[in-house]
Amino acid sequence: MDHQRMAAMAEATRLTREGRLTEATALIQRTLHGRPVDDRSRGPGAGSAGPGPSARTPAALRWLVGRRPTSRPSKASVAAPPAGLTKAPRLTMPDLRNLPGLTGLASGLPDLAPTVPTGPILPGETLSRTYRGPAGERPYTLYVPSGWTGQPVPLIVMLHGGTQTPADFAAATLMNERAEEHTFLVVYPEQVTSANPGRYWNWFQPGDQRRGAGEPSLIAGITGQVLAEHPADPDRVYVAGFSAGAAMAAVMAATHPDVFAAAGVHSGLGYGAARDLVSAFAAMRQGPLALPPLTRTVPVITFHGDADTVVSPVNAARVVEQFAPAGTATTVREHGAAGRSYSRTQVQRAGRTVAEQWTVHGSGHAWSGGATGGSYTDPDGPDASAEMVRFFAGHSRTAGQG
Repeated sequence: MDHQRMAAMAEATRLTREGRLTEATALIQRTLHGRPVDDRSRGPGAGSAGPGPSARTPAALRWLVGRRPTSRPSKASVAAPPAGLTKAPRLTMPDLRNLPGLTGLASGLPDLAPTVPTGPILPGETLSRTYRGPAGERPYTLYVPSGWTGQPVPLIVMLHGGTQTPADFAAATLMNERAEEHTFLVVYPEQVTSANPGRYWNWFQPGDQRRGAGEPSLIAGITGQVLAEHPADPDRVYVAGFSAGAAMAAVMAATHPDVFAAAGVHSGLGYGAARDLVSAFAAMRQGPLALPPLTRTVPVITFHGDADTVVSPVNAARVVEQFAPAGTATTVREHGAAGRSYSRTQVQRAGRTVAEQWTVHGSGHAWSGGATGGSYTDPDGPDASAEMVRFFAGHSRTAGQG
């Protein structure tokens, strides 16, 4: 990182800790556009003391002001924020803390507790556990379907998005319902506020992008603990996530290809897409400048709404390129049963599908096909949970990887 970027990151963090969000936002944008750190005359929102975000503030920030959506995005305009979004009355600029994974930022948001949709009580068992390791500890929730009697079954590790809890994520994605249908275990590691005030996985920090360190070691430790206590099939272990959780799922797949047989990345970013706060913001807005090549890859399935103004849809293509290089791609456009049309690209190598990229047309930053009333869900999209389960079923570690 050059001296100017390092100085900008430190200054932006200091400003946000002091609650000076207007100045922090302007500083980050000046840095992204290559302007001097002390050039405030052209920064977005400069000289404005009025309430609410500046007209020049990126959509990724405008979307995150105040409460997040609890249902599908508005159909009136693909660029409009999802229905139910309101302003936080105590803020005059977007709260940077709500960017996926940006830590150490200002507090003071009103209640962000997600709405957990009510649904039928499932017959399986929900267990609460904690993993403790050299890098710390994390709680997690394990769903054991009613059909499991000790036989080796698949295990899916689900990484929630920002401000979500395992209960929110399970209810929103309906993954436990899929577990009942197909008999597999689902574990939901939980990010804690002491590691990130907004419960975002720290996908962009170098210390949390390496095997055997930071959050990857904790998530891998949780996976190992579940396998030890509930003997699942070690050759059929998968990882998936949404938003910051999706970015961390890519980290896990890249750093632990010997553990995970495939990965699902929904509205996320590729491994190594950022290395600090400024590059994280840039990658979210316009995709990373480059992603590091992987010496060993696992099959990957991505979902992304083409109206996502929080994480640019270009990131889905970058993930596929990173995990499935040199493959042959074919794309078809279809109309989903739930309402939205989508384009699906399949990448094959040696006669085997190694990647799928689903682009959901008109959908925003939301889990496709999720529960009505769930946190960050779009019920009108194709069922991402069902499609991930289908994709995972076609891959195991013994079948070979990239």
